[in-house]
Amino acid sequence: MAVKIRLSRVGRKHVPFFRIVATDTRKSRDGQALEILGTYDAAKGELVQFHEERISYWLSQGAVPTDAFKRLNKKFKKSAPSAAQPQA
Repeated sequence: MAVKIRLSRVGRKHVPFFRIVATDTRKSRDGQALEILGTYDAAKGELVQFHEERISYWLSQGAVPTDAFKRLNKKFKKSAPSAAQPQA
């Protein structure tokens, strides 16, 4: 079974909201997901949830990330506070 990490749309018309999911490649875009890995509010342009440990698990199991997910992952890595930097 080939697994991809991709976006699944759940928002209303003109109000885009996406779930980041691990799913079988043969399923439709909004079909049944193996696991929900986070959520993204495209209207505000921000990640609402991002389960980094589960995403790294699926990537280690051979899941293939889509281009849209790669952009979001890059955005999260850039905006997430580093553990090395102490919070004031």
